[in-house]
Amino acid sequence: MNQILVTKKLYITPELKRKKKIYKFDFILSIFLVCVLTSLYIYAEYDRNKSEATSQEILEEMNQILASATQEDTTIAHDDILLVVLDGAQEDYTGIEEIKEEVNIAKINEQAAVETTSSGYKYRKIAVVNIPKIGVNYAVLQGENGSLEEIEALLKISPVKYHGYEPNEVGNFCIVGHNYRNSKFFSKVLNLGIGDTVELTDLSGRTITYEVYDKHTVVPEDTSDTTQLTGGRKEVTLITCTNDSSQRVIVKCKEIK
Repeated sequence: MNQILVTKKLYITPELKRKKKIYKFDFILSIFLVCVLTSLYIYAEYDRNKSEATSQEILEEMNQILASATQEDTTIAHDDILLVVLDGAQEDYTGIEEIKEEVNIAKINEQAAVETTSSGYKYRKIAVVNIPKIGVNYAVLQGENGSLEEIEALLKISPVKYHGYEPNEVGNFCIVGHNYRNSKFFSKVLNLGIGDTVELTDLSGRTITYEVYDKHTVVPEDTSDTTQLTGGRKEVTLITCTNDSSQRVIVKCKEIK
């Protein structure tokens, strides 16, 4: 019996050639995109680490300024001063007068050194925000004009005053910081809860502790939480982005009496 061997021949049609080219192109494009995205991620992480290093340098400078401020004359308090006048002849109290000395934080801040970022924006260091629970400790910067472009530039090196009066004054001191979705800047502000504490130190060396009493999210266009109507209280509002950057996280704090 004769055995016939039949070889199946594969014919390369023009359509198959075209698909082969497309698959090859898609593969090369995918590799290219992966390389680009990886490079962008590495650069972004490098940029964030560089920003963190700069912020810590600024904080160290701020701590030196505060140390100098507290070493000047600590015999006079910045809040209530009780002045007792003695009559030497009678050797008793002839008069007691209570004097209220207000710290002019605005004047102190105006006298702070003006510095310039690498991109040309000027700023002053006006406070230090410390949040023990999440290990946040940064200088708070204030720009010259408060424009969005200026704030965005300053946010790359430290949290920034967004709105309000001077730090530790009656009113709502609003601080904005980046959420890099890691441990840097305001990334862990999302972990704060009711009852947690925030410390704010101004250039006079005075530190006031605030307690979180509200936390919520708003759309970026909603600025109602920057209101200065605090009923005579000293408040601090922390502002950052959600992890997907679609909304803003608002953490409201009030002074602990």
